[in-house]
Amino acid sequence: MKPLFVKESHLGLRVLLTTLVVAGLITADLHFNSLDRTRALLDTLVTPVYWVADIPSRLSQWQETHIVSRGTLQEDNERLRRENLILEGRTQQMASLQAENIRLRALLNSTALLRDDVLVAELIGVSPDPVRQQVVLNKGAGEGVYVGQPLIDADGLMGQVVEVSAFTSRVLLITDVTHAIPVQVNRNGVRAIAEGTGSLAALEVHHVSATTDIREGDLLVSSGLGGRFPVGYPVAIVTSVERDPGHAFARIRAQPTAALDRSRHVLLVFTAAQGEG
Repeated sequence: MKPLFVKESHLGLRVLLTTLVVAGLITADLHFNSLDRTRALLDTLVTPVYWVADIPSRLSQWQETHIVSRGTLQEDNERLRRENLILEGRTQQMASLQAENIRLRALLNSTALLRDDVLVAELIGVSPDPVRQQVVLNKGAGEGVYVGQPLIDADGLMGQVVEVSAFTSRVLLITDVTHAIPVQVNRNGVRAIAEGTGSLAALEVHHVSATTDIREGDLLVSSGLGGRFPVGYPVAIVTSVERDPGHAFARIRAQPTAALDRSRHVLLVFTAAQGEG
């Protein structure tokens, strides 16, 4: 039993001496910075140990970068597709705002070409009846809107007002099957009647002789006959001319120049004749 107590006594003494030495070194380092060189030397000697210890981490990073499972790639691709879709959606919104600004500028620029007074209006409704080509505007009798008043956008004639209330008005588009407008070929002055087909993309020009000089690409403008529409407003572009030897009249179709299915801001035209009346 005696040797055991002797060993324990020696062990306690060693711990005490070690603690004192360590405390002395810490105190010296704090107050005199006397161990800076020693610490730097030790850091240099220990650097390879750091490198070796970091090998598993670097191997893991290399594996994650270069060795990827098929499932992980599919998940990443799907995530990137979703993020790309979100970004495209935001880009489309910005493109929509830019396009609307361009349309508004074009609409304002078009007023400089008019000899008549105009009123800017906004579409607030579309007829729910698929047979009727009508839209509702946010301007009414309070702003001087009247039945028969022409409606245009930045590209051409859209239609005419058929109903007016205190704050809104209803417009019959030129493509309605009940609508007809006197037109003339801008190139040579040939007169005709353009009638609606019920499709926003097409008009039909009737009662034109098969021998009449009218071609694809001709611009049709309002002729002013009848007194409802002023002269010279763009109406449509001729898209097809069919001449059948067995028929006296040609079959002519044209596409409206106005953006009937897209325009939101439009112009109500106060003609000189209405102002005089």
